[in-house]
Amino acid sequence: MRGTSTNSVDVVLFTPHGRQLGVLFVRGSAQAGRGAWRLPSVPVRATLDDTAARLALSASGARAGWMAQVGAVARGNHGKSAGSAGLTVVYAAVAPTAPHAPPDGSRWFPSANLPPLGALQKAFVHSALAQLRDRLDRAPVAFKLLAPTFTLTELQTIYEVLLGRRLHKASFRRALTAAFLVAPTDEWRSEGRGRPAQLFRYAPRKRRGGRGGVRFELLGG
Repeated sequence: MRGTSTNSVDVVLFTPHGRQLGVLFVRGSAQAGRGAWRLPSVPVRATLDDTAARLALSASGARAGWMAQVGAVARGNHGKSAGSAGLTVVYAAVAPTAPHAPPDGSRWFPSANLPPLGALQKAFVHSALAQLRDRLDRAPVAFKLLAPTFTLTELQTIYEVLLGRRLHKASFRRALTAAFLVAPTDEWRSEGRGRPAQLFRYAPRKRRGGRGGVRFELLGG
């Protein structure tokens, strides 16, 4: 008897994890992965985007603030339950750090110390991370990980976590000003022993004939 064809969605969900990114994994079933950690995955039951959003929420307990499709892989019988076939559609997503632990069976791993993964799962994580970083200067990814108002130090820290490298403070602020992405508020917040820092909000403006976003390739590490 021929196996059924089932399309599925896998989500690579990222969140700040100290000074690096965390990646969410769930325990696989004994049949599919003998309890090994794997990316959240479900069969497609609605539209692809809806399926991915619901999966991210159920696996992490937090709504994804930003999500984008990475690609699709013809699965055959590789990496899923016996007899399955079809496509796996992979999404990259980010979510704010949840104030509580993820649901039972889920765990955040620092990106530099992931659990043992198969070749396909590793490829999904690498592709999702590349997609995430490629979108940073074209989509408000970093701002989805911040409160509505924030200091420029907080914003720079989020960008550094997402990029995986340090940024020069003065260069970052010049590039941010040139990108017309934020606007100052009348609020200030104390940051340590120094003078209070002004709070900003996400308020993008279009630039005539220019490219939006922060030009990270021009910033020193």
